[in-house]
Amino acid sequence: MSDATADPNKVEAPTPDDPLAQAKALDNRDASGRMLAADGTPLKRQLAKSLRVQKIRALMLIAPLLIFVLLTFIAPIADMLFRSVENQIVSETLPETVEALEDWDYESGEAPGEPVYDALYNDLFLAAEYKNHTRLGTRLNYELTGVSSLFRQAGRDVEDRGEAYLDQFEELNDQWEDEVVWAELMGSDEWLEAQRAWSEDSGDRLPRFQLREGVAALLPETTRSFLNFVEFIRTEDRESPLDEEPWSRVYTALYTDLMNNDVSAYSGPHAELLQEAAAAVPDFETQTTKEFFLSVDDDWADPELWGTIQAFSPDYTSGYFLSAVDMQKTPEGAALRNEDERIYGLLFKRTMFMSLMITFSCILLGYPIAYLLANLPARTANLLMILVLLPFWTSLLVRTSAWKVMLQQQGVINDVLVWLGLVGDGSRLVMINNQFGTIVAMTHILLPFMILPMYSVMSTIPPTYVRAARSLGATNMTAFRRVYFPQSVPGIGAGSILVFILAIGYYITPEIVGGTTGTFISNRIAYHISSSLNWGLAAALGTILLAVVLILYWAYDRIVGIDNVKLGG
Repeated sequence: MSDATADPNKVEAPTPDDPLAQAKALDNRDASGRMLAADGTPLKRQLAKSLRVQKIRALMLIAPLLIFVLLTFIAPIADMLFRSVENQIVSETLPETVEALEDWDYESGEAPGEPVYDALYNDLFLAAEYKNHTRLGTRLNYELTGVSSLFRQAGRDVEDRGEAYLDQFEELNDQWEDEVVWAELMGSDEWLEAQRAWSEDSGDRLPRFQLREGVAALLPETTRSFLNFVEFIRTEDRESPLDEEPWSRVYTALYTDLMNNDVSAYSGPHAELLQEAAAAVPDFETQTTKEFFLSVDDDWADPELWGTIQAFSPDYTSGYFLSAVDMQKTPEGAALRNEDERIYGLLFKRTMFMSLMITFSCILLGYPIAYLLANLPARTANLLMILVLLPFWTSLLVRTSAWKVMLQQQGVINDVLVWLGLVGDGSRLVMINNQFGTIVAMTHILLPFMILPMYSVMSTIPPTYVRAARSLGATNMTAFRRVYFPQSVPGIGAGSILVFILAIGYYITPEIVGGTTGTFISNRIAYHISSSLNWGLAAALGTILLAVVLILYWAYDRIVGIDNVKLGG
């Protein structure tokens, strides 16, 4: 019998060299030693591609929520921050005036010179046509009382100055009241041909106005005013310049150009008419721009008015934030407002104080209720929880109005106190339209927001902990104080943050039951948004309120630790 293992070539059992050979076969590397995937691409690149696909898939899943948060939360906050410093209305409405005021010194104590009034006339005339002067007056009226009526009056009368020149030009030659004469004088031949071929019924757009060559150098002020006129009637009125007589401002500009420029060499359309006017304008009755504005109102000579325009001419301003802290931006710099005008500091203090009082009231009332719910049988606790949630099923306005009925001097509570003999009929308690009424009504409204977080935390505290403490000799009070209460503190923290943040932003309840001494800063913000339309100041107040909340949140995190706040489990 021969030994089958004697021949090495016939050995079929595994040998030590086999695993090494298999590993080499599986070790798929390129010439540089990089691991390759099954398709021949580098394994590292394939892994990065796979991770990138997973990230994109995850991003697509959260994209709707992300877009919703951006549109409804981040974007409004960003817009509020921008509005609190935005001040472009002055520079956009009075661009020439702002530029002319750069050389004027408020410290001189005198009104600016004639160039500033000329610039104001140009800007104000155009603003009055576009109906922007009233918005500008309203904006500046926030800083200086009376500016709004000043701009409205000037906007109504600004056309009168040009009417004086218009009448004199038309008395000189009635061709000046012909729209076609002005169009032929100022427009190019190509534009005139296209404009005459245009028909409103065709539905085509109005041809773009083209200025006649050389007229801009000959009549610069007239050209600028006429271009403004053409742009306005083309875009706003959608009328043809061939059918509309130019503004009176154009006649004022024509008078200025003919007084300052020589037109004797002009040989274009209506050259004789233009040269006739140039010879006659020195005899026209005239009035300086400054004299005109002073005839409208003497306040146009007030340096404080011009200082206010100059102070708020930059595109961005700190004026809203200064007003929000009872200061104001003046031509001399930042200054405190008069003592009887300082209301926002008081409102901020009142808001913080009353929000803290409401939070503490909710803790005192909510903790026993949450403790009871957490330690009752589930069936009974669920039934009582319905009573806690019941206010959510009632309109906020109805609940607030009910407190107004109950707390008034002829209300239910006072009637009961009088019936019990605790107070006299002639000395009924004043519990409405003050801080007490606001605290009572808001404590009732916000109490469920305190109970629910505390209950969710207390329901997770094992009752065996307290029983163990008692078995070791602790009294009921000691077991509660040293075992149960520390474990319920995270619920108190969560409820306190929730109630406090909701309280400082409430404005409906303080508005109804707060009167003059129980309103919050949020009521003033709502007033500026809906009534005074001072959105910049409202945004500044809101930004400060947001900053205060973030600072308090940061302080709470440093002292207590936000990680210790729990909503359950």
